[in-house]
Amino acid sequence: QVQLVESGGGLVQPGESLRLSCAASGNRFSMYAINWYRQASGKQRELVARITASGSKYYADSAKGRFTISRDNAKNTMNLQMNSLEREDTAVYYCGAEYPDTYWGKGTLVTVSL
Repeated sequence: QVQLVESGGGLVQPGESLRLSCAASGNRFSMYAINWYRQASGKQRELVARITASGSKYYADSAKGRFTISRDNAKNTMNLQMNSLEREDTAVYYCGAEYPDTYWGKGTLVTVSL
């Protein structure tokens, strides 16, 4: 089992950047695929970015060119660098570790607004 804690959310204006972090505790972290999901109020959860145990990366079309996912297995951490944030990026962001069951953090709120 893996326990996850997200951090780095906050209130920013459109065009600004945030770096979300997720600290993990547990065994076999390096074997998990890591997912970043987000869920806006009244909307379905959507996958934003994914990085596999081998380092392969996936980004949603809305995130390509703006978001970067990374992981540091030695430190049991993963990050989501978010640049050029838009109002549509406002959501609660969750990190999940999947192998094959997914363990979730409690989320961190990102609000992009004037």
